[in-house]
Amino acid sequence: MRGSNRLRQLRAMSQRIQEPLSKLRPNITRSTNPYPSKKSLTLRQGTKNKPPPVGDSDIKKWNMAITTHMRNGQLESALHVFNTMPRRSSVSYNAMISGYLMNDKFDLAKDLFDKMPERDLVSWNVMISGCIKNNNLAAARKLFEQMPERDVVSWNTMLSGYAQNGCVNEARKIFDRMPDKNAISWNALLATYVHNGRIEEARRLFESKTDWEAVSWNCLMGGFVKRKMLVDARQIFDRMPVRDEVSWNTTITGYAQNGEIEEARRLFDDSPIHDVFTWTAMVSGYVQNGMVNEARRFFDEMPEKNEVSWNAMIAGYVQYKKMDMAREMFETMPCRNVTSWNTMITGYAQAGEIAQARNLFDRMPRRDPISWAAMIAGYAQSGYSEEALHLFMEMKRCGERLNRSSFTCALSTCAQIAALELGKQLHGRLVKAGFETGCFVGNALLLMYCKCGSIDEACTAFEEIAEKDVVSWNTMIAGYARHGFGKVALMIFESMKNAGFKPDDATMVGVLSACSHAGLVERGREYFYSMNRDYGITANSRHYTCMVDLLGRAGRLDEAQNLMRNMPFEPDAATWGALLGASRKHGNMELAEKAAEVMFEMEPDNAGMYVLLSNLYAASGRWADVGKMRLKMRENGVKKVPGCSWLEVLDKIHTFSVGDSCHPERDRIYSYLEELNLKMKQEGYVSSTKLVLHDVDEEEKEHMLKYHSEKLAVAFGILSIPVGRPIRVIKNLRVCEDCHNAIKYISKIADRLIILRDSNRFHHFSGGSCSCGDYW
Repeated sequence: MRGSNRLRQLRAMSQRIQEPLSKLRPNITRSTNPYPSKKSLTLRQGTKNKPPPVGDSDIKKWNMAITTHMRNGQLESALHVFNTMPRRSSVSYNAMISGYLMNDKFDLAKDLFDKMPERDLVSWNVMISGCIKNNNLAAARKLFEQMPERDVVSWNTMLSGYAQNGCVNEARKIFDRMPDKNAISWNALLATYVHNGRIEEARRLFESKTDWEAVSWNCLMGGFVKRKMLVDARQIFDRMPVRDEVSWNTTITGYAQNGEIEEARRLFDDSPIHDVFTWTAMVSGYVQNGMVNEARRFFDEMPEKNEVSWNAMIAGYVQYKKMDMAREMFETMPCRNVTSWNTMITGYAQAGEIAQARNLFDRMPRRDPISWAAMIAGYAQSGYSEEALHLFMEMKRCGERLNRSSFTCALSTCAQIAALELGKQLHGRLVKAGFETGCFVGNALLLMYCKCGSIDEACTAFEEIAEKDVVSWNTMIAGYARHGFGKVALMIFESMKNAGFKPDDATMVGVLSACSHAGLVERGREYFYSMNRDYGITANSRHYTCMVDLLGRAGRLDEAQNLMRNMPFEPDAATWGALLGASRKHGNMELAEKAAEVMFEMEPDNAGMYVLLSNLYAASGRWADVGKMRLKMRENGVKKVPGCSWLEVLDKIHTFSVGDSCHPERDRIYSYLEELNLKMKQEGYVSSTKLVLHDVDEEEKEHMLKYHSEKLAVAFGILSIPVGRPIRVIKNLRVCEDCHNAIKYISKIADRLIILRDSNRFHHFSGGSCSCGDYW
């Protein structure tokens, strides 16, 4: 509240700018006012009817006072000086605007900029820089185009703005338009290419001229190091006319990070400069090569340590899950900074000790956006989705700047729980922040829409990403595949290749999955056997699992087994699981039992495998074997994961379990389900009672199927969501055959689009059919 009152006071004082200057004369009777000169005070005391002349020296002193106050965070004092100035120059306005921006008061800066009677180049450049700092690239671009004249600073500011937001092509366009370029311009474009992974373009730019500074050589060399191109990095190092400590440290770091720790040590010994960063590079190198004890020995020998050195050692212990050692160093380090806290929070979160992570987060003397993002990610990765979103909202309320990482974590959390409406709100905020065109946040946005069942909005977001990367394309391919639109996924794959992107192993997993979901067996075989030849991709376990799934779904179980026998490595649990699922689908009891026995050895706690085999036994009427499965689960301490379904209505998540009696609308839901059940039977619906894992009569089996969680959620959705809007339901397990069949009938009777996401894929029900074509 205190911060809000202070902001309102500043706004009120700012409004005085528009008052007549006769009301804004300084209070000359205050002996404490240090800003006017003695000469102007003397003149004023001798003149009753007209204001004394104000010299440039007076204005200069007042401007300096404004700057001093702003640097010290004394905004009210600065504004008081500004308001009491009889005459102001553009420098006065610029000092105020710069000060507001320095103190993160963008709105006040923009308001004052708009009120300026006359702007100079500095005014425009400062405001454009402020827009970029405030993550509002669109506003910066608008101001830039409105400028009556520009200097090299103006161009460089926009170039840097595009670079910071990953808009490489726009940065290059600005560079090409520049009438005059200086070293900053060239270095900015070089850094833009390097930092955005366009290393070959960086190389071509570098080779286009010769008079580069040492910082430029180091930048390109650092880019090669980051891309693990050590041969190229070493060539740059050897060609350098002058090497500084950054050159040596970058090269040492490159070898150390890429497993060549002995060469890094040789360079360390040859280096004429051994500063704290050189030592720290070696400590980090030993850590990254798994030599934590050697890193500690090197750390202990360091003649001088700074917070980076301590943090590197702490990060080493965190990386190898030695949280006790990390905590010991953290508690004893003399120069703890926000990175130290963030590293420990991340370590505890990754170790599943979320309470410890939150305890440290609450104790932090100062937080930065990374602190918030680490804690949000910790909650999300530990399954505390609601806590993650609550913390994101708290971050915004605290006035913390929302960065890419925090947006990405929040969007990923929305994807996990399928909170589409909240995801859309986040989308609106990141558009305001100017992040929507960058691929880092853009990819998280794509994933959110895909996992929330809104593939059309995912496609729109995909088109709006200015700089797509391989992950962007992979997300869309996998998204269309999971939604049952396999042929569209393959069209996206062809577009990806036509756009000049080389597929990676994740791409081919999406492609093979698309073929599997769409039943495109021959195309899937063709892609699988040609991906090494065409793209240099060696098939891994995920690719083999997709192929076993593809062949198994199509009933080609012998071919699937042969493929597993000829794998260059042992099939993993996922591959055997695919074979078990296919065996259940096609009623091959012998093969299903064989796959299940292997699965029980590999994953004895996987309840899903017990349930799959039990379903197969029940469908065959082998109730004694169903009982054995239940007994085996009890003996092994395996508990079946309860099935539940949920949907979002009016920004609230509604969750249902089988036969749910807790929902406040239960009577209305059950009554509507009874009504639907009658209409479905009239349309020809018959319950799949063979799926019930209990030896009871048919009527009881039918009753048990009627109130599955997904049916309750769908019924509630129809009753609560306005006509014309899709009903999006999420289930934590695979949708059962009976519910899949029933929802097809419901979509026709209610004339609604119903999108169901289960643990395996999406189903789009409309007009009595499903997007999967019953091939699931």
